[in-house]
Amino acid sequence: MSFTHEKIETNVGWLIVLAVLVVSIGGLVEIVPLFFQKSMTMPVNELVKPYDAVRLAGRDIYLREGCYNCHSQMIRPFRAETERYGHYSVAGEFIYDHPFQWGSKRTGPDLARVGGRYSDQWHRIHLLNPRDVVPESNMPAYYWLERPVDASAIDLKMAALRKVGVPYSDEDIAGAKKALEGKSELDVLIAYLQGMGTALKQAR
Repeated sequence: MSFTHEKIETNVGWLIVLAVLVVSIGGLVEIVPLFFQKSMTMPVNELVKPYDAVRLAGRDIYLREGCYNCHSQMIRPFRAETERYGHYSVAGEFIYDHPFQWGSKRTGPDLARVGGRYSDQWHRIHLLNPRDVVPESNMPAYYWLERPVDASAIDLKMAALRKVGVPYSDEDIAGAKKALEGKSELDVLIAYLQGMGTALKQAR
């Protein structure tokens, strides 16, 4: 049977099979080499460390509240972006993120380099009522974040992350719950925000 464009395009079965084949080959050619590039599999510098218990809990709050729906953590290598946000994002900064928070949705500004840009108090006010510091903001107020953070499963989470390659020590895991004692969800979220992008920023 000779294949022509007409036969393929008019036969749904063959069209699906060949489309899947082409996409699979293309995907393998683009994705597989990345597993062997150090820039993709190793920290960009010695300042990139696994999240401590406080920042890891803050990251969970960030995900739970859907912050990624409006804020990307991916600065593209274009002048307009680097002048506004700072050094473009590189894979080695996010080596311990599971999953990483790159993306393209920007209802609000990119947060990849927000660490250290504002004080803890600014973040506290901004999260509880954004319009107190940015009058034109359409970000919702997260007033409920002043409640205590749930530390019941933080050690289990760190143990699970160790299984996928995050180098937590037994001491890190054993001390995780204690590190969160007396912390609110607001405290840990701010700690997470204050660490964003600081490793590469400091190294420049």
